Amino acid sequence: MPQTVSAKRALRVDLKRRVVNKLIQEKYKKAVKKALEKPTLETISQAFSFLDRAVKNSVIHKNKAARVKSRLSKLGPKNISEKNNKPKKTVKAKIKKQKKK
Repeated sequence: MPQTVSAKRALRVDLKRRVVNKLIQEKYKKAVKKALEKPTLETISQAFSFLDRAVKNSVIHKNKAARVKSRLSKLGPKNISEKNNKPKKTVKAKIKKQKKK
């Protein structure tokens, strides 16, 4: 058991953080499991979202999230990577098209 006041406080904080981290971990694991069972665009993107949140809250390492996301994207439809890598049309591109007409 902690002896000092600061150690007791740190123990309380750690217990609270453990609960929050456990919830985040369970959510991303469920989402990944669901995406593995039924790899659709919706389930995979939801898993990506939960993985990114876990990284943001330092529950998992960013390289682990990247590895899992890579494996999930290979399972899904082929258009997942194509859909995300398409360049977005900018305002300049629209103006150029109008000038050509």
